[in-house]
Amino acid sequence: MALIELRVAGYRSLKDIRLPLRQLNVVVGPNGSGKTNLYRALWLIAEICEGGFARAICREGGLRSALWAGPRTNTKPVRMNLGFATEDLSFLLSCGLPKPSLPPSAFFLDPHIKEEAVWHGGQRKPSTTMLERSAGLTWIRDGDGRRVEYPLVLSENESVLSQLREPHRFPELFALREAVRGWRFYHQFRTDELAALRSPQVGVQTPVLSHDGSDLAAALQTIVEIGYRTRLEEAISAGLPGRSLEIRSTDSNELRLALRTEDCERPLVARELSDGTLKFLCLAAALLSPRPPALIALNEPESSLHPDLLPPLARMIVDAAEFSQIWVSSHSTLLARSIQELSGTAPIELQLSEGETRIRSGDD
Repeated sequence: MALIELRVAGYRSLKDIRLPLRQLNVVVGPNGSGKTNLYRALWLIAEICEGGFARAICREGGLRSALWAGPRTNTKPVRMNLGFATEDLSFLLSCGLPKPSLPPSAFFLDPHIKEEAVWHGGQRKPSTTMLERSAGLTWIRDGDGRRVEYPLVLSENESVLSQLREPHRFPELFALREAVRGWRFYHQFRTDELAALRSPQVGVQTPVLSHDGSDLAAALQTIVEIGYRTRLEEAISAGLPGRSLEIRSTDSNELRLALRTEDCERPLVARELSDGTLKFLCLAAALLSPRPPALIALNEPESSLHPDLLPPLARMIVDAAEFSQIWVSSHSTLLARSIQELSGTAPIELQLSEGETRIRSGDD
């Protein structure tokens, strides 16, 4: 389920943007241009399907903090819209602040879902709509194409998709939800001295690296056993010359990550490796997954990496785009240029104009 367009309105610096997407997307621009806002908008869509949308907005300071920060030129109700389109389906969720109540609610910064819809194709029509939620009424087309009112009480701060039951009745909507829940986002790997990835852990086969990289040793060992072992070895050789990966079981059956270096008498274990080395290994584990996610999103993957690591990283990103749709937000011109040289795909350039994120055109 590849995305062909991301649609965001009323979110931070994203006043109203429709971003065409390709198999490989590299988003660049100066600080404050909106790269992270676009990345987070995509992540919020995943949270919508996971059932964590309200909590995600809460962590941003509540809906008032997440709403469009620029001037308003009309008196329409304040809304934040998140949506996307694939070749087959389109999705929209619109939220705003809850209505004032007496007595006042302590949850007045929660997002209140005002509208939600899923439809076939690009144009929304009654005949193509599969799900519609508005004004307190929700109806869905079931597996036989019949329009039925959804019988369960819905939380007002979460999506219908996250609250669906009976997959046999609504197979297409369940398939959409599960596809989005399979997306992976990597924007921060904890590498401090107490980070889980620095310590041995009981291993479980891990085809897809966790968002925080805490299961790094297991993910790398899974690649070695059932995945792209040669690609992993090539990536380590290119990025970390003279070093090779070692993952061993301890006496307590825990997996221990280490790198062996030429002319060193012993391998260096994870607790001895630099932050940049560990991050590069996390990115390798994410991009060489034996069961590639439909979408992999990386936010500033170049952070804490030596410039020499960026061309090997670019190679892994381009190779991963053979199996997954890729999103990369980056400050690094070297990384963007390396990806473009390998793939022929030009980056998407953003600019901030009058407080609004805009896609830079060739004429700007």
